[in-house]
Amino acid sequence: MRIAEITRNTLETQISITLNLDGTGVSQFNTGVPFLDHMVDQIARHGVMDIAINAVGDLHIDAHHTVEDIGITLGQAFSKAVGDKKGVRRYGHAYVPLDEALSRVVLDLSGRPGLEYHVKFTRAAIGGFDVDLFHEFFQGFINHAGVTLHIDNLRGVNAHHQAETIFKAFGRALRMAVELDPRMSGVMPSTKGSL
Repeated sequence: MRIAEITRNTLETQISITLNLDGTGVSQFNTGVPFLDHMVDQIARHGVMDIAINAVGDLHIDAHHTVEDIGITLGQAFSKAVGDKKGVRRYGHAYVPLDEALSRVVLDLSGRPGLEYHVKFTRAAIGGFDVDLFHEFFQGFINHAGVTLHIDNLRGVNAHHQAETIFKAFGRALRMAVELDPRMSGVMPSTKGSL
């Protein structure tokens, strides 16, 4: 079972995450940041992985620390759950539309954190959520998951649609990358012999 439980406590946030890469898409959130919950739910459902997050943060200041630290902790959980990566497909990609919006996510479980984030939201906030924080979430994730991640919002007018296509595509790309390839059973998907 590729399951991980991570707890991360700082002076700004206290976060615990349980992640099951081989789940059924069930999610449970208690973060105080409803729009982020809605987006991470897209990762769970489209990645067909179970994600439970409990977070307490300094939301009286703003959501920055909480969102970033959830990304960090989810990245740590992902790294632990995926393990040595033997037998996985390694690469994943997805295009996801939602009405007028279209996003592409491509990733590599390379062991090397890298983020190419090309998103121009049509609004600065969605329901009070600062869209700049999405970059912080993904930066935190890749830094601790050791993933190379390319995110491109190709078009969109509605900012909510833009965000949703990004997170759905991210979930689907993760699902593809962590899927066990029967032709690579027990084999490291790298000519270097390690990731």
